[in-house]
Amino acid sequence: MNIQIFGTKKSFDSKKAERFFKERNIKFQFIDMKEKGMSRGEFNSVKSALGGINEMIDEKCRDKELITLMKYLTAEDMEEKLFENQHALILPIVRNGKKATIGYKPDIWEKWE
Repeated sequence: MNIQIFGTKKSFDSKKAERFFKERNIKFQFIDMKEKGMSRGEFNSVKSALGGINEMIDEKCRDKELITLMKYLTAEDMEEKLFENQHALILPIVRNGKKATIGYKPDIWEKWE
């Protein structure tokens, strides 16, 4: 397994995801979204694994103007805006190769083992 966890150090769900893999002695790479963020390839891989960009948008994001704006954009523009503003993604994003989940999903991660 090649696990990557995209999250923030202050996110409780990101901490729970880390704990899930630590308890099972599964090695993972943690990427702090506040420091680094996702590359274009990682972003596209997660988007295709989840079935689209709409699954990735955090409606509870503090940036309400961005969320409202994105509702009126075309699909291409929405994708570009979300890539530029990755703070509006639902976290944690956990990748295992071509597979990905968004949010805390231990039931799916157990199937990866």
